[in-house]
Amino acid sequence: MARAMFEYTKTILNKVSFDANLFCKEVQKALQRLLPYEVEEIKIYIESLIHKNPDLNQCLIYLKA
Repeated sequence: MARAMFEYTKTILNKVSFDANLFCKEVQKALQRLLPYEVEEIKIYIESLIHKNPDLNQCLIYLKA
């Protein structure tokens, strides 16, 4: 149960990766809701999704903050 929000967030990000605007909104939500150590892990996951879909590149600004 401890990792439920993290896994849920990964699922949501994967599902909305077709739309950059939706993806950016979900990235912002994820960074607010997850625990600090989970944020570091989700950043790695987001970067892998961006590598697969370069259209999501505009969301990198949220990872740098």
